Amino acid sequence: MNKTPDLIILGSGSTAFAAALRAASYGARVMMFEKSVMGGTCINWGCIPSKTLINAALFRHEAGLGAALGVLPDGLRGDVDFGRLSAHRERVVHKLRQERYLDVLRDVPGMELVKGAARFVDSRTVETVEERYRCEKFLIAVGGNPRIPLIQGIEGSGYLTSRSALLMKKLPASLIIIGGGVIAVEMGQMFHRLGCKVTILEHGPRLLPTIEREPAEALQQALVDEGLVIVPNAAYCTVEGRGGSCVVTADVNGVHHVYSAERLLLAVGTEPATRGIGLEKAGVAVDDKGFVSTDRFMRTAVSGIWAAGDVTGRMMIATVGAREATVAVDDMFDRGCGCSMEYLAAPMAIFTDPEIGCIGHTEESARLAGFNVVVNVMPVSAIPKAHVTGSRQGVIKMVADRFSGRILGVHLACQRGAELINEVSLALWFKATVDDLAGTMHVYPSMSEGLKLCAQGFDSDISRLSCCAEPRLPHRS
Repeated sequence: MNKTPDLIILGSGSTAFAAALRAASYGARVMMFEKSVMGGTCINWGCIPSKTLINAALFRHEAGLGAALGVLPDGLRGDVDFGRLSAHRERVVHKLRQERYLDVLRDVPGMELVKGAARFVDSRTVETVEERYRCEKFLIAVGGNPRIPLIQGIEGSGYLTSRSALLMKKLPASLIIIGGGVIAVEMGQMFHRLGCKVTILEHGPRLLPTIEREPAEALQQALVDEGLVIVPNAAYCTVEGRGGSCVVTADVNGVHHVYSAERLLLAVGTEPATRGIGLEKAGVAVDDKGFVSTDRFMRTAVSGIWAAGDVTGRMMIATVGAREATVAVDDMFDRGCGCSMEYLAAPMAIFTDPEIGCIGHTEESARLAGFNVVVNVMPVSAIPKAHVTGSRQGVIKMVADRFSGRILGVHLACQRGAELINEVSLALWFKATVDDLAGTMHVYPSMSEGLKLCAQGFDSDISRLSCCAEPRLPHRS
């Protein structure tokens, strides 16, 4: 490829790759720079390996549920062959990396991968160890890295991060997790179900502080009921490695406590992977946490430079990064298209059991946006299918505009919640109302029927409905 491509992308993960494919569809020549493994966090150290292990852990958990119902022998779960499970994880990662990245790179004209770290020399030039490259358009898509908190003794503790924890070849007998966000709850439940004793230390009053209170508390109770130890209001003091264990001291509600486990996992968020890429030489502005600042078109403050994905510090999920990349590239090659990023339309999920699904406004953000808000919160136990499966824990919270009935957001914790939230995504896209959803037909029994029941619950007592009855809904003007 010519050394003056139409677009240079720093990174080769899911965000970068989505941008490269979009740019190639415009006939652009694209050059991506990658210092590590192609595919970035999602395929190598995030979504794919973690969900592969989460799914495997579910098998072991459900074997125990089956034994309780008398359909499987007691004690069937047995020990975990973690080496074999790790090999399976590696096969899945290798296969998807090859098919979704390397094969596509080979087959799509106009895309080139340069191995090595790229650093800005100025706003129109990047360099590697061997060469300099000039371009009029750049996309910063370098992603993020696990954040390491400043805790006394942390460097000598042999701590794990979300990356190294997924690469372990041996399952620890016990694990302390510092942090209470998405990674903490997903990996905490996963390791617990694989046979590891798990303690989660959360600095705040509850897990998942950025998630609506009702589904977050429902998940927290489900984890406690399953046997995880959840310690809120834990102010960390020191960490110490002692032979084959790690000891954490913390003040919990003003009382000094000591926690010990074989391994320690840090799950306290993500920092941008921008160190050493020369943002200051290009004049690119960052916020107080180091994330690249962009507008709704994903433009930075420097003309000709865009940014997308985790490096911007917004919703750090693969689908959002890919959409941000698409918005950025459309703005580059079709200026004036009006393409912009709309985060309220983005569904997100947390792959615990029950699963968390969220989209749109929270109750608070809807009020701040000026809506006259009405809310219905329905327990998952109101869904007939929940009694069939035995998965009765969780809630569905629906936020709507009081006058128009328009659905503004849904936040839920329930079995298959990651699937249910996609239906809401469609409803929000078409500006559906509570009455629209309440009047739809759903398969009976199914978990997705819970969305219909929650919508009906704004105006009816759903406990008084038969399995397929349609209540008479008042007309909304």
